[in-house]
Amino acid sequence: MTDASARGARPQEFEKVLTGSDTSIARFETHERSGIERVQHFLHSSPAAVPLIVLIVSLLVFATVIGGKFFSAFSLTLILQQVAIVGIIGAAQTLVILTAGIDLSVGAIMVLSSVVMGQFTFRYGLPAPLAILCGFAVGAACGYLNGWLVARMKLPPFIVTLGTWQIVLAANFLYSANETIRAQDIETQAPILQFFGESVRVGNAVFTYGVIVMVLLVLLLWYVLNHTAWGRHVYAVGDDPEAAELSGVNVGRMLISVYVIAGLICALAGWALIGRIGSVSPTSGQFANIESITAVVIGGVSLFGGRGSILGMLFGALIVGVFSLALRLIGTDPQWTYLLIGVLIIVAVAVDQWIRKVAG
Repeated sequence: MTDASARGARPQEFEKVLTGSDTSIARFETHERSGIERVQHFLHSSPAAVPLIVLIVSLLVFATVIGGKFFSAFSLTLILQQVAIVGIIGAAQTLVILTAGIDLSVGAIMVLSSVVMGQFTFRYGLPAPLAILCGFAVGAACGYLNGWLVARMKLPPFIVTLGTWQIVLAANFLYSANETIRAQDIETQAPILQFFGESVRVGNAVFTYGVIVMVLLVLLLWYVLNHTAWGRHVYAVGDDPEAAELSGVNVGRMLISVYVIAGLICALAGWALIGRIGSVSPTSGQFANIESITAVVIGGVSLFGGRGSILGMLFGALIVGVFSLALRLIGTDPQWTYLLIGVLIIVAVAVDQWIRKVAG
């Protein structure tokens, strides 16, 4: 068709040309999600849902089996008291794991911080509040060392914290000379060290200050992780550090800040540990690192980083506490607790892998 004929063509002729053309490229295939896929997407967007469901089901099952004494206010608050230290340490572990790292030294940092608080008070005669600040400084310094080695030296977090775990643990025993500061001495000379062991009663429920600070810490970190730029950067670094770097996030600085904050939280746990056991013991908290990882994994926080909720970690710690208390009340062998918790860990990792297929 020439330019002249095109100018003189009637609109009907153009309609015929357009009608005969292939318009299939304008159609988009829509895939309707199956029920299983919708469940996957829900769990992917709500990582705390699975541990919350498991916690509720566990409470209902054990309440049915054991009876009313398990579901009493005293028993439920007893569970909170038992998991207070694990919950605080688990908060530190959650921050590190969200960055696709892991910290095997959290328990050792906790114990060393508590030993410094006690020794600085009783060996050097420092006022207890100042000794507590020194304990926090030690926790932050240990966290900075971990973060610097991971962020600046580019060493694997597992290897770094495995090494610092041994170093801090050895420093703890060498410095303290394996000496325990008795509860009676603390109670008479520095009662502030036992502050988190004090309690308030609400009816039949007994809440220690350690439980209260654990809940407040988890709520604070939940807000920070979900409603601040720093929290979004933590998830971004764990999900894809290269993409985070390209988008303007200083990955090295972020990693160091995470490990320093984790160290401070471990020092807080060390102070709470003194209140929990009443004394300053260099041999306490031996399995805190494993217990914190257990709470994080059962709580639905992905070991691959970038996905999970700190509320899920708290639910995971409570699940362990519920199983421990319930099986003790039933009178079973304590090894059954470890067996069931081991099964829960494997199931939690399998569920995480299944959920991650949504984002894959």
